[in-house]
Amino acid sequence: MTVPRLNAATVDRLAPTVTRPGYAPADQGVGLVHLGIGAFHRAHQAVYTDDAMSAGDRDWRTLGVSLRSGAVRDEIEPQDGLYTVTERSGAVERTRLIGSVAGVVVAPESPGAVIEALAAPSTLVVSLTVTEKGYGRGPDGALDANLADIAADLRAEGLPRTLYGFLAEAVSRRRAAGAPGLTVMSCDNLAHNGAQLRGLFAEFLEHRSAHDAAWVAAHCAFPSTMVDRIVPAPTPEDRTRLARDIGLYDAAAVVTEPFRQWVIEDWFAGPRPRWEVGGAELVADVAAYETAKLRMLNGAHSAFAYLGLLAGHAFVHEAIADPAIRSVVERLMRDEAAASLSPAPGQNLAAYADALIARFENTALAHRLVQIAMDGSQKIPQRWLQTLADRRARGADCPSILRALAAWTLVVRGDRIAVVDPAADELATLWRSVSSRGIIPALFGPEGRFADTWIATETDQSILQAAVFDLDS
Repeated sequence: MTVPRLNAATVDRLAPTVTRPGYAPADQGVGLVHLGIGAFHRAHQAVYTDDAMSAGDRDWRTLGVSLRSGAVRDEIEPQDGLYTVTERSGAVERTRLIGSVAGVVVAPESPGAVIEALAAPSTLVVSLTVTEKGYGRGPDGALDANLADIAADLRAEGLPRTLYGFLAEAVSRRRAAGAPGLTVMSCDNLAHNGAQLRGLFAEFLEHRSAHDAAWVAAHCAFPSTMVDRIVPAPTPEDRTRLARDIGLYDAAAVVTEPFRQWVIEDWFAGPRPRWEVGGAELVADVAAYETAKLRMLNGAHSAFAYLGLLAGHAFVHEAIADPAIRSVVERLMRDEAAASLSPAPGQNLAAYADALIARFENTALAHRLVQIAMDGSQKIPQRWLQTLADRRARGADCPSILRALAAWTLVVRGDRIAVVDPAADELATLWRSVSSRGIIPALFGPEGRFADTWIATETDQSILQAAVFDLDS
């Protein structure tokens, strides 16, 4: 028997165990645009917005924008923007219906619709989850004007291709129409993500329009944020099981953990949803929270990914059950990453590490290591190398991070495990161009690929080389 698909016409047939929004989604207007909509946004920011509207806020639905693929649009548009979020922990499972997403537009197919949404006076907040590579940064952290899409948008050739091109068209229209300024909010795992986005967009606008650049500086806000929730890619089995439980098929369903955290710099250009209703923290400075997350959670995740893949594991819960890997990652979090931090008042790093271990052990979530391992060349500077640099400056060692780094070095050789990385060809070529004893200095020596973040001492290079040989045996 075919299970009907979730949409506005069938929603009343949902099982009574599914929690409903405290508002009528179709009656709410759009106040937010989100660039890079995917499973994480649907399980995180969209849930906080759903909480705010259920508590009485109005007209804050989100129009999602896919900058590349139509896959998410194809999942959610036939469902009138409706989808479910299921929290799993052990044998406990809770499902709720989310009504805060109004729909999804695919930018390459409908660029005009994206610009109109961003320029609409009713749009007050633009958020982003576009991953590190979506920001178009060069090795020095500045805007890479040599990237083909960014270069085309800088010359205003045809329709926009990048987030900067779309935002530039929108702010130009907003300025001309006398519309209010925007809050543009990065929700990606970048240190000081708001400041980085502000600086990169300012660089872009300086090439395009000095008037628009001045208007953005005067009228727009770019708060930094720290987001945290483990959201594995949903599987067909997840959706089949959910359909059996809730009585409808949800092609846009996401499965996640109960834990969620959102820390936001309290700097907005205008009104915003009351995200604090759902537990978001509004603070003066996000730095201590984002650094703890990057170095402890994300650093541990990357260690699980590369050590676990080499050991033949597929999921986080399998990797943490491996005593040899667990001991490395626990030391990485508690003795190395946490010791490199200066916590904010009331920020308990030991308790945070305990909570992370409990989350990693959650067998109800199939968090794939190969998913975490993606784009490692862009992630390890923030997750590991800066910790190494800070600890070395204090005369302290990081043997656990070095072992994880050795595992990454082996993985990017490309002959054992296929991992998606924008530098995959470059790193594989580097491996082929040097002897097995030359790869460590080529990556981490004074002239190495990552020398701008961390330069390994001779002792560190020896430890790394020994770990590479050990893990490769």
